[in-house]
Amino acid sequence: MNKELMEALDVLEKEKEISKETLFEAIENSLMTACKNHFGKADNVHVEINRETCDFLVYAEKEVVPTKDDVEDDCLQIALEDAQEISKKAQVGDMIHVEIKSKEFGRIATQNAKNVILQKIREEERSVIYNQYYEKEKDVVTGVVQRYVGKNISINLGKADAMLTENEQVKGEVFKPTERIKVYIVEVKNTPKGPRINVSRTHPELVKRLFESEVTEIKDGTVEIKSIAREAGSRTKIAVWSNNPNVDAVGACVGMNGARVNAIVEELRGEKIDIVNWDENPGNLIQNALSPAKIVAVFADPDEKTAKVVVPDYQLSLAIGKEGQNARLAARLTGYKIDIKSETQAKDAPGFRYEDYVDDYEDDTVDDFDGEQE
Repeated sequence: MNKELMEALDVLEKEKEISKETLFEAIENSLMTACKNHFGKADNVHVEINRETCDFLVYAEKEVVPTKDDVEDDCLQIALEDAQEISKKAQVGDMIHVEIKSKEFGRIATQNAKNVILQKIREEERSVIYNQYYEKEKDVVTGVVQRYVGKNISINLGKADAMLTENEQVKGEVFKPTERIKVYIVEVKNTPKGPRINVSRTHPELVKRLFESEVTEIKDGTVEIKSIAREAGSRTKIAVWSNNPNVDAVGACVGMNGARVNAIVEELRGEKIDIVNWDENPGNLIQNALSPAKIVAVFADPDEKTAKVVVPDYQLSLAIGKEGQNARLAARLTGYKIDIKSETQAKDAPGFRYEDYVDDYEDDTVDDFDGEQE
C-alpha cells in the first residue's frame, strides 16, 4: 500500500474539494507524459492505479520477436529471450506486458510529470471555486472588505475574491478593511486566472434577498414580494402580497417593533424602506405606492399604462417627493407613468376630473385614502 500517496490525496480532497478520481486521472496522465518524454512515444504504454491501495503499475505492451536482431523498435518489440525472463510461457507473436519503473525516468521527464499533476490540481481548484460561486449567482453573500483598488473595492468571499466596482457602490458608503458587508452576486465568469466575481450594493435584488433572509414568511412563500423599486442609498419601495388571508404582508415584513425592517435598514446604512400592499387593482396599487401621501382620486388606464392622480393641495410636494423621488419610485414600482396634480390644478386639467369619465371612472378611483409610511 502506498500510504504517502493515499494521505496526500486525502488532504487534497479535503482542503481543495477535488475528487480522488480526478487526482488519479491526473497521476495517470502525468505518468503517460513522463513515458512519452522518456521514450519518445507512449502509444503502447498503460497505467493502472489501484484506487484502494494507491499502488500503481506502468507497463508497455510489446510484441515478442525471435531474436534481438529482429527488434526494430525497442519501445514496441522485445526479443523472445528477454520476454521469457518476464514470462516463461512467452512465444513469438505474443503481446507481453513489460513493467516500466518510474525511477528510470530522467529529471526532465519527472519534472514534466510533476507539472502535469500541479496544472490539473490548479485547474480543478479553479473549477470547484467557479461552480461553488456560480451556484450563488443572483444571491446575497457576506464578504470581508480587503482594500481599495483605485475606486473599486476588493472583497474576500472566503475561497475567492470579488470586485465591487465604482458603478455598483452606493454613493457615500465608505468601508474599512476587515469590515463585513453583504453584497449581491451579479455575475460569475470563468477565466484562465480563475473565477471573476462581480458584486453589487446598488442592485434592487439585494434588498429583495435581504428580506427573504430576514422574513420567515417570505422564505416559506406565505408572503411574496411582487415588485421593488430602489434608488440605492436613499429610498426603496417594495410591494408585498400575502397568500394567507390571516397573515398581514406588510406587518410580517416590518416585524415586531420594526425589528425585521430595521435590521435591513441597518445593513443598507440607513436607506429608507417603504413597504406597501400589492393590489391587482391598478388604482389601489398606485394609491399604495404613493404612500405616505394622501390621495383624492386615481384615474388609471391599464392599456396605456398611464395614471392621473389627484392629491390635496397641501400633499402635492409630499406625493412628488424630494426631487420627484416618491413619484419616480411609485412609477417604477407599479409600471405606470404617473401624472400628479393638486385639487386646484386638477379643476382645469382634462382627464383629472370625474366628469371626464362617463361609465368607468368609479372602477379606477379611490377616495379618502389615509396613507401611512411603513
